[in-house]
Amino acid sequence: MPEFQLIFVSILALFVAWNLGANDVANSMGTSVGSKALTLRQALTLAGILELTGAIAFGQAVSSALATEIVNPALFEDSPQTLLLGMVAVMISCGIWLQVATLLGLPVASSHAVVGAIAGFSWVAAGPGAVHWGELGQIALGWLLTPIASGAVAALFYAIARRWILESDRPLIQLQEWIPWLSAILFAIFGVIVFPTLLTKAPFSEIALPSHSLALGLGGIAAVSFAAFNWRGLRKAAATGAESGEGNILEKSFGRFQVMSACFVAFAHGSNDVGNAIAPLAAIAYILQTQSVPHPPLSIPLWILVLGGMGLVAGLAVQGKSVIATVGEQIIALQPSSGFCAELATATIILLASRSALPVSTSHALVGAVVGIGLLRDRKSVRFSTLKSIALAWAITLPVAVGLSAIGFIGLRGLFL
Repeated sequence: MPEFQLIFVSILALFVAWNLGANDVANSMGTSVGSKALTLRQALTLAGILELTGAIAFGQAVSSALATEIVNPALFEDSPQTLLLGMVAVMISCGIWLQVATLLGLPVASSHAVVGAIAGFSWVAAGPGAVHWGELGQIALGWLLTPIASGAVAALFYAIARRWILESDRPLIQLQEWIPWLSAILFAIFGVIVFPTLLTKAPFSEIALPSHSLALGLGGIAAVSFAAFNWRGLRKAAATGAESGEGNILEKSFGRFQVMSACFVAFAHGSNDVGNAIAPLAAIAYILQTQSVPHPPLSIPLWILVLGGMGLVAGLAVQGKSVIATVGEQIIALQPSSGFCAELATATIILLASRSALPVSTSHALVGAVVGIGLLRDRKSVRFSTLKSIALAWAITLPVAVGLSAIGFIGLRGLFL
């Protein structure tokens, strides 16, 4: 019977991950498709590979926090089955709401849905004391600060690019001079946040060199190689494509940087948001195996991380197109230069949150970054009607998830307890 139960809840987790992939993963590639730096097929392929990699390599901390640090496990010590049914209600409610939002093309915040659903069933099951309100407050603060921080960082990046490259007297020559610096910034941000954690894992942990030395070495090689590739590409484009105009050559060159920054966003999203899909499954699997409730830190089995990552990829491939269009095309008109700045800012904020085990919203970060650039560039270019629809979807996700989870838990409790 436990094996059958585990198979059933694994299918539910796959359903949640599918819908999360269809809705939230689209954020990682929306700006690249909107700016024409990538085709939709290319975006889906890259996002699939990197989302899965980020989920497996970097998804442990956020998944553990969601599974054990929102609900107070001490109140369920005598009835672990109650916690199990509550986590089932969480998956059902989140899957349904994400599916509805995706069909409407709205990029909702999956972290809102999961956190709200966990709080909703916990309150019904054991009263308000079942929720760790301090932890919930920190998460909510992260939700508020994420779009502001991402918008500010994106605007800063774009202001620098516009001042020193896009609006200079000799933009192509300026870009040639900036390519090494842009490459160094891009890989430094990724390397400083990600490499030290990755290099503590096997097989790198067996190497005698300190992890920071390996990180510096790998990051340096990658940055130099990427800079050389882009510098050569720019010179070739400038020599053979003069008839297309400096602006087109410039944006095409920025497109290469945007592709790389989009890859980093996809990795960052997989590292943070996979927890929204698999945290309930991790808690249920622990209960079925030990007949006790999980306590932090909870070790997430590799097969659960892989299952979550595969669900994200499948949902994105089948249903992600509509949300990609909303984020990439319906807020502001994007070029590769502005899209690169938006994605670099998003990846920075999300990866920092993942290292801190804070479940934030990628949609908050990316929408905030796009709006930050739009306000800096031309306030009139921002389509506030689209923003109102997105903000409304964000606002109602939390109460909808709370209500659906509470109702679902009451129904499951009546059937099985």
